[in-house]
Amino acid sequence: MTTKEDILDQTSWHAVDRARVESILDTDPQGLSWAEARGRLARYGPNQLSEVPAPSNLAIFLHQFTSPLISILLVAVVLTIFLANYVDTVVIGVVLVLNAVIGFVQERQAEVSVRALMRLAAPRARVIREDREWEVESRDVVPGDVVLLESGTRVPADLRLTATTALMVDESLLTGESVPDVKQTTVLDSRVPIVERTNMAYAGTIVTSGRGRGYVVATGGATELGAIAEEVRGTQQVETPLERRVARFARIIALATAIIAVLAFGLGIVRGESLTQMFLVAVALAVAAVPEGLPIAFTVTLAIGVRRMAGRNAIIRRLSAVETLGSTSTIGSDKTGTLTENRMTVFRAWSGGRSFALPAAEDTGPNRMERSPEVLLAEDDPLSLTLLAGVLTNESQIYLTEDGYRTEGDPTEAALLIAAAQMGIEPEDARDALPITAEFPFEPDLRYSATGRKWGENHVIFVKGAPERVLSMCDWMLTKDGPVPIDPELTRGAAEDLASQGLRVLGMAYRVLPGHLSLTEILAEPESLTFLGLQGMMDPPRPGVREAIAGCQGAGIRVIMITGDHARTAQSIARDLGIAGEDARVLTGVELEEMGYSALREQVREVSIYARVTPEHKLRIVQLLQSHGEVVAVTGDGVNDAPALNAADIGIAMGKSGTDVAREAADLILADDNFVSIYAAVEGGRVAFDNLRKVTFFLTATNVAEVLAVLAALALAWPLPFLPAQILWLNLVTEGFQDVALAFEPADPDVLKRPPRRRRQGILSGLLWERTAVAGLIMALGTLLLFRNELDLTGSLQQAQTMALTTMVLFEAFQLANARSESGSVFRTSLLSNPFLLIAALGGLAIHVAALYLPPTQYLLRVQPLDLAAWGQIILVASSILVAMELHKLLRRSRQQVSPWLAR
Repeated sequence: MTTKEDILDQTSWHAVDRARVESILDTDPQGLSWAEARGRLARYGPNQLSEVPAPSNLAIFLHQFTSPLISILLVAVVLTIFLANYVDTVVIGVVLVLNAVIGFVQERQAEVSVRALMRLAAPRARVIREDREWEVESRDVVPGDVVLLESGTRVPADLRLTATTALMVDESLLTGESVPDVKQTTVLDSRVPIVERTNMAYAGTIVTSGRGRGYVVATGGATELGAIAEEVRGTQQVETPLERRVARFARIIALATAIIAVLAFGLGIVRGESLTQMFLVAVALAVAAVPEGLPIAFTVTLAIGVRRMAGRNAIIRRLSAVETLGSTSTIGSDKTGTLTENRMTVFRAWSGGRSFALPAAEDTGPNRMERSPEVLLAEDDPLSLTLLAGVLTNESQIYLTEDGYRTEGDPTEAALLIAAAQMGIEPEDARDALPITAEFPFEPDLRYSATGRKWGENHVIFVKGAPERVLSMCDWMLTKDGPVPIDPELTRGAAEDLASQGLRVLGMAYRVLPGHLSLTEILAEPESLTFLGLQGMMDPPRPGVREAIAGCQGAGIRVIMITGDHARTAQSIARDLGIAGEDARVLTGVELEEMGYSALREQVREVSIYARVTPEHKLRIVQLLQSHGEVVAVTGDGVNDAPALNAADIGIAMGKSGTDVAREAADLILADDNFVSIYAAVEGGRVAFDNLRKVTFFLTATNVAEVLAVLAALALAWPLPFLPAQILWLNLVTEGFQDVALAFEPADPDVLKRPPRRRRQGILSGLLWERTAVAGLIMALGTLLLFRNELDLTGSLQQAQTMALTTMVLFEAFQLANARSESGSVFRTSLLSNPFLLIAALGGLAIHVAALYLPPTQYLLRVQPLDLAAWGQIILVASSILVAMELHKLLRRSRQQVSPWLAR
């Protein structure tokens, strides 16, 4: 059985006439009764979107324990409890809690807890009920209500318009189109996309000018805004490349740990050792194989990356997203408000047969010559009168503040006011000097507006509108030599030339009439006008965006534009910004709809400009790019961007002009709304990953050394060179200072010259795995050499283990310097570029030296003091790692000259 709700949901309201709308909604122009409104409110629910509760503090804290590396440490905790090694249990437990606290604090600070969707609802709405006008809370608006709209109000629900007077609505929040939509009441085809439904007004959009009324056809979650919100919630958040890499690395560690433990256990049993003893040895090896300090080092490194990015106006909401921009291979950018300023600006004018470039808003200065409108009219200057006509047929307001111009009203008309002000024509002075006597507001069907102004004993009528409409009213054209018969071919050609540049073009004309005439009928059908000129405007690119895009392209990142705006406008902006060439193809939403999956999947590899797209199209483009293995970042500021922001590998929202819905869906928020900051964030992401890689290499190499040393001792039937507590000491205390210091490493000089990392590339490259094996082998051999020598000389196992432990501590200090660069020599890298490194190395060594001489740590670690001779041997052997790594880097550099691909 079809319910009333089903009928409302299934009706294409833009394709239904007024009588049918009233029939379906059971309403009329006098509005609902209060009793009926209350009944519908109970039936359909409040006109608000359901809230998504912010994650609790407990949920955020527990989320810190979901990393695969943390899971391995949790297993280690269980094992140490089972073996009654409670000191190890406490040490690992402290590491786990500290890691969770750091991650919790960072993510709690970044969590946006505002109710974004609730903010988009208008707080009050004007409705007709019982044939009277009332103001009610927008949450109480119901289907069938008659809603009144006027300039500056936010539309409270989805409306089918029934009356409009010069009504224009800014729908960029939903469609991405920078120009307000002119509204009318004509029935449309049912297949018309949302961006062209001119007889509808949607919840959350803003009336920029005019007046209107309409019937409420959808409220709350049933609105277009509500549908997008539900789509955002239904889009699963994508696992970041770093999360995938960490998970893969953790699987490698877990598998290697299991193999090593089983191998050691088997070796011991073959040698005739007891099961209990070999189980303890296997646990010790497992502890040696797991880099216990890695999770906290990762968290600190990412937190430092967050802080660095915040200093460059990029706010990260999720720690693991820090690195994602460094892996990004494609950025899909919204146009309006992201690449452009989201304000219309007049760039060019054409008058008197000549083309003019107008100054930008920031070019206004104290030397500007101000001119009165009376003088302008007397001078008959075509350009000045073209600008004056834009001021006098205009309902917007302009104010000059310390921060520049502030405008109110329709963005297109505001642009005309600013253009005139740049040229010395003060709008308010002009309006006062030539008072209005009659006006004809803009009508979509007629495509022009007109005003009559008093000029001495005469009237002056000014007309502004679509060029072809204005030209049809003109017999003359004003030139520097006075009026001449109009040349239709010349003027049409000028309008087409401006339009081909992606500009929105308006034509201006005027006529002087005797003061005794009535202007009402004349303004309704102007004729015999003198054509003044054209003004071409567009939403300009943000300063520095072109350079930022070029920088991204230099870093191997492809930038594409995905917008709801017109194809020609999108193409013009993309061309100006260097996103695409002159003849680049623009793929529209209609064409995208008609393409099959395979065809579109191939097109997304080539096409860089998408115009007239819906939120569903944008989401589809992102997912198809990801199917090619691309790491996709998407920028946006409107509600329409939220689904794609949520589905992308990293969503980037605007912090100032963007909607809260977009910010809630994003991983990164630009505090300054500037695409330029993305370029800085790319660098920050790459630096963060480089440092993660350095930390991982440092810790993994020392762990490999520990494992090799223990396995070799087992194979040779030697005593163990390390106790489990000593291995934890190495992994958590001495290394704990040093690995964190690597998180502060500055950017490598070539960080933005390298191509993005491949999606399947691991944390450690093939080169670093190779170097890890070499470094581990050198450190294990050096440690075993001194361990065996000390054991043979003194016969004291505790003394020999102290020697081995201290040797590994010194190896760590020298290996720290090696980890700073994959290819650069340690002797060419200044310690002053990262002072934390020297402090960490000396600090870790100082703590270990203190542990050798303090009774409490001597007892816990089973260590003894060392004499100067022993220290001399240790320093000599441990420094060999510097020589070994320098030789390896030299060899790899030589191979890179022969085969760059093989070297990577």
